[in-house]
Amino acid sequence: MSASHQTEGLFPRGTAITSEHFRGTVWLEMLISDAVFNCPIGNVTFEPGARNSWHKHPGGQILLVTGGSGFYQERGKPARRLSCGDVVKILPDLEHWHGAAPDSVFSHIAITTNPQKGGAVWMEPLSDDEYRSATRKIGN
Repeated sequence: MSASHQTEGLFPRGTAITSEHFRGTVWLEMLISDAVFNCPIGNVTFEPGARNSWHKHPGGQILLVTGGSGFYQERGKPARRLSCGDVVKILPDLEHWHGAAPDSVFSHIAITTNPQKGGAVWMEPLSDDEYRSATRKIGN
């Protein structure tokens, strides 16, 4: 198995994402992507401290946490610590970010709901200060 498809948990880690919308190393393995099912599903793995920028999904999103420890935060609300077995239902157009705890790899299944409404809408990066503040308030 190639280094880009190592398994760390239930599903393959996938390939590193190269995008300005992610801080740190994040891998993606699409599990379902064909148009027949119209329900894109991917395994996303974050290295410790990695996270995505503020963003929203026009059709909503569901996260199923499969490993490690991470955080999820909606704009204007405190961050929520996530661990294996947690489910996050993200309403359409709700601004949020998610990523790994400072000291843990973090994996989740990302399910795009209502994909016909469009892909992720990216906003500004989550700053290091915002990340430290969010994770410190809960404890890492």
